[in-house]
Amino acid sequence: MKKKERGQPLSRRKAGIPPWAGKCEKIILNITGMHCVSCAKTIETALKKAQGINSAQVNFASEKAYIEFDQDKISSGALISLVEKAGYKAYLADGASDREKELRDKEVRGLKSRFILALILSSILMYVCMGHCLGLTIPRVIVENMALTQLLLASAVLICGFQFFKGGFLAVVRGRSANMDTLVALGVGSAYLYSLAVSIRNWVGGSLSCGGQLYYEVAAFVLTFIMLGKYLEALTKRKTSQAIRRLWSFRPDKVVVLREQSEIEISLEELSVGEIVVIKPGGRVPVDGKVIEGSSSVDESIITGESIPVEKNIGDTVIAGSINKSGTFKFKAVRVGKETTLAKIIKLVEEAQSSKAPVQELADKIAAYFVPAVLLIALASFSIWFLLGKGFLFALTVFITVLIIACPCTLGLAVPTAVIAATAKAAQNGIIIKDAASLQLAREIKVVAFDKTGTLTIGKPAVTDIISYISDDKEVLRLAGSLEKASEHILAEAVLNSARSQGVSLAEVKNFESIPGKGVRGLIDGRQALLGNLRLMEENKIDLQKAQADLARLESEGKTVMCIAKDNQLSGLIAVRDSLKEFSRAVVDKLKSMGKEVIMITGDNRRTAQVIAKELGIAKVLAEVLPQDKQDEIKKLQARGLKTAFVGDGINDAPAITQADLGIAIGSGIDVALEAGDIILIKDDLRDVVMAIDLSHYAMKKIKQNLFFAFFYNSLGIPIAAGILYPFFGFLLNPMIAGAAMTCSSLSVVTNSLLMRRYKRNI
Repeated sequence: MKKKERGQPLSRRKAGIPPWAGKCEKIILNITGMHCVSCAKTIETALKKAQGINSAQVNFASEKAYIEFDQDKISSGALISLVEKAGYKAYLADGASDREKELRDKEVRGLKSRFILALILSSILMYVCMGHCLGLTIPRVIVENMALTQLLLASAVLICGFQFFKGGFLAVVRGRSANMDTLVALGVGSAYLYSLAVSIRNWVGGSLSCGGQLYYEVAAFVLTFIMLGKYLEALTKRKTSQAIRRLWSFRPDKVVVLREQSEIEISLEELSVGEIVVIKPGGRVPVDGKVIEGSSSVDESIITGESIPVEKNIGDTVIAGSINKSGTFKFKAVRVGKETTLAKIIKLVEEAQSSKAPVQELADKIAAYFVPAVLLIALASFSIWFLLGKGFLFALTVFITVLIIACPCTLGLAVPTAVIAATAKAAQNGIIIKDAASLQLAREIKVVAFDKTGTLTIGKPAVTDIISYISDDKEVLRLAGSLEKASEHILAEAVLNSARSQGVSLAEVKNFESIPGKGVRGLIDGRQALLGNLRLMEENKIDLQKAQADLARLESEGKTVMCIAKDNQLSGLIAVRDSLKEFSRAVVDKLKSMGKEVIMITGDNRRTAQVIAKELGIAKVLAEVLPQDKQDEIKKLQARGLKTAFVGDGINDAPAITQADLGIAIGSGIDVALEAGDIILIKDDLRDVVMAIDLSHYAMKKIKQNLFFAFFYNSLGIPIAAGILYPFFGFLLNPMIAGAAMTCSSLSVVTNSLLMRRYKRNI
């Protein structure tokens, strides 16, 4: 799949949304009132019909809507109105975690209180209906008014569960589709209305007792079981979003700032860019900034997942959410509010948890036909048993049981709960997976291509050798250092550090020019000077004959060699060597053991690259590749039908990261990393490449387990509810047991997904 824009999520690219489409705005809405996946589909359909909506994804498990829209055509307020017209509540999620927690807690408390009340009323109803079977004494007034008593108690329970009837009605009227609420409303409503009809018939006949079989207790207990399921489901779903709330909790409410030479405490919302913030031991850094006074060790584990504190001195960057462990320091606020690194990470995680994995499409397609199919099965079962002479009550019991046992929620929760749990687990370990499509794709990768410098190596090369073919080594270093003063290449720092350490005075350079992938040129002392690789020397017809032996020796040692020439004459060589990262070899070995082909794509000299690759156990090396050509190398791999991941660390790698099926950006520079790639490794730890891919395998395993259980449960439960076992064993499922089974089915899927919290890295 070709990516169309750097950093553009796979879900957006898959939808075919051009990156230039209008003034594209992305928002996340928190939604309350959803009871099943069909509710999410109803909202999604309502949003997609509106003009100006580029894409809309509603996640039932996370209870969020992820919307991309043209702000010139529709506003966020209008989007909220569309959701509310569909029968649900919505509010902006950005920065509103406190409000979200409050509303979620309120919703859970409401479900709990309604369930407890329903349980009490249902228990009383069961005592009224069945107490005599247990030898319990039932007051005479109740016995004489049995039907009325049952009606009143059952009606009270139905009022507690009124949201199911409301949701089922709105789905049909507004969404023009049936959902789980519809099934519950029809099943419970049928039992209730049948009992009411019998009661009215008896009352007309002058009897206030039962006078016939009533289903009031069935209606009440089934609804109570379903309410219990929704309460427990809400509790477990809330656990899946704890990672987001935990991240938000790391923002302090109050901040100490320096104003007019005095320290004053203000609210976080009052803090502006440029203000001086004072952080004392134990305090949390509220926003991103740069240290201007003092020093300390800071725990950045909330961002990086790395527990070892990082030393901070004047000029160093501090990140919002980190904890000051020791000394007091002051820093200038650089980014506040939504622009902080913490806020950006939270937004990325929220977007990932709101997105849909491609595998979700299967579940959505099935869910779209599931409820209508269940209705048809229930009607057919009723008709068959009634026509077979089993009587109306028998047929009605089957009808109710089929409606109650069917559980579209298992299909709706199977994929998103696993995605939420996986992305949350990744975020806790400093791995940001931008969307569910990237999570799924990671397990399908066949080739993992690495950049070399700064990715497999530390990225801080040092000068190891200086060879002069002119006066002395310092003159070679003076020429090289003078040219590198204006360069931003990673090798420039090594040359400049060497020049400074040897006290070499650098000259003024005129007409400086950087040649990507080759080197630099400029005028020094009025004469043309070149510094770069062999390709640059060959293009300028520099004779390298006298340096062949030195070049061969240095490159065989795994060193990168730069040639320095002046007046079209070779002046000398400068060799630098970069150290391998600590876990580079272990990561390569692990990826190979997972069945992945590992290759290196680098702009470095072929011999040097091959030496490094041999040390790492990488068989295939693509060397002397210009930055703009790395993209073409990825295309060649894709043309062979190989799903390819590219791991890089810098802007030079952006074309390859963009082209790859899965772009993995190492966050040695967090700001760059947040904008690049589908997966972001904030810690600059190569082991996280393995963890991201392995977590994808684990998540997909959980998704397959969930989907299997959802299909197995419904495939087994519905036929049993329809009475398939009755002709052979005389067994007919009770509607109340069906209600309990439906509750357990949803909980089992959510619980299985939550088990991913136990996942541990395997390297």
